[in-house]
Amino acid sequence: MDISTLQKFKPDYMHSITDDTGIFQHTKFGVPDRAKGYTTDDNARALIAAILLYNSTKDAASLELIHTYLAFIHHAQNAEGNFRNFMDYNRNFLEESGSEDCQGRTIWALGFALSHSATLPDNLLNTCRYLINQALPHIDRLGSPRAEAYAIIGLSYLVETPNALTYSFPYPHPPNTAEEAAFLPRAFITDLIENMAVRLHNQYTLNKGNGWNWFEDSLTYGNSMLPWALLKAYGISGNVSLKHTAKDSLEFLASRTFTKEGYYKPIGSHGWMAREGEAAPYDEQPIEACEMLLACKEAAIVLHDPAYLKQASLCYQWYLGHNSLKTPLIDPQTGACYDGIHSSGLNLNQGSESIISFSIAHLVMHHE
Repeated sequence: MDISTLQKFKPDYMHSITDDTGIFQHTKFGVPDRAKGYTTDDNARALIAAILLYNSTKDAASLELIHTYLAFIHHAQNAEGNFRNFMDYNRNFLEESGSEDCQGRTIWALGFALSHSATLPDNLLNTCRYLINQALPHIDRLGSPRAEAYAIIGLSYLVETPNALTYSFPYPHPPNTAEEAAFLPRAFITDLIENMAVRLHNQYTLNKGNGWNWFEDSLTYGNSMLPWALLKAYGISGNVSLKHTAKDSLEFLASRTFTKEGYYKPIGSHGWMAREGEAAPYDEQPIEACEMLLACKEAAIVLHDPAYLKQASLCYQWYLGHNSLKTPLIDPQTGACYDGIHSSGLNLNQGSESIISFSIAHLVMHHE
C-alpha cells in the first residue's frame, strides 16, 4: 500500500463513540445513538481493535480504551459465568444471558488479549484469565457453529501463548496452590478445542455434496469464522481432517465471494445465499471483509500458501474502494467507516461494528 492509503486510517473515531461505559452500538451518521445503548458483542470486538492499536502505538489513550472495554465485559459476566449482551443507556442489562454467539465472541476477545502478554499489563491479563475461567464450564454446551468457532479461536490463542494459562504474579512467584493448579486446565481446554472442532468437521461432512462444500444449507453471516476456527484447531490438535475441511470450505467460500472482476463481495445480508440459490447482492457489511481477511491470513500461514495473502489484501481493499460500488467506505474527514453498501449506495451511518472491523483489518495488514 502507498502512503496515501496509510493516511486513511485515523484512530480517533473509536474514541468519539466510546464513553466511560463502553462503545456505543449504533450511530446516527457519526453521532452515537444513545437509545440503542451498548452490546458486549461490540465491546469484545472493540477490545481486539484497541489491543492492536496499543500494540502499534503504546499510547495511554489506547490503553484507556482497553480498560474501558474490558471493564464492560467484566460487568457483563453474570454469576453463572455467562455473558449478558444488550445494555441500555442507563447501564441496565436487558437479559440474563446473551446469545451463544456473544459467548463465543467474548472468549475470542479475551483469548486474543492473553496472546499479547508481552505488551499488556499483568493486572489486565489476570482479569482476562479470571473471566475465561468463570465462563469455561459453559463453552462445551455451545450449539451454534459460529459460537463454537469464535470460542475455538479464542481458546487456541490461549493455548498457543506461553504462560497464558496461569496468573501473572510479581516476582518472586508464590508457591503453586491447589487452587492455582485447577485454574484454566490446559488438558481440558485442548480437549474442548478438539471436541468443538470435530463437531464442526462432522457437520461439514454430513452436509457437503453436489459442489456445495459447506457446513450448512446456506451462507449467512460470519462464514469465514468456521474455516478459520478449524485452521486454529488443527494447529493445536494436529488432526489433519480439520485442516482439509478448513481448506475445502474456505476455498468454497472464496469462490462465492471473490468476483471474476477481482474484488471481494461478501454475501448480502438481505437474503444471504441458499444452497440452490444465488447470493443476495446487498447489504455488504464491513465485518465480513474483516473476518474473511483474518481467515485468509491464517490460511496463508497454516497452509503455507501465499495466494491467501492476496485474498486478504483484496478484503482490505474493499474498504478503500475496490468493491462493487467502486467507492471507499472510509470517511476521509473522520476516519470512520460507513455501515456498508446497500442497493442505493453507501449506508451513511458509521456504527461501532464498522469502525472496529476496519481498524482490525488495517492494523493486522500494516502492523502485525
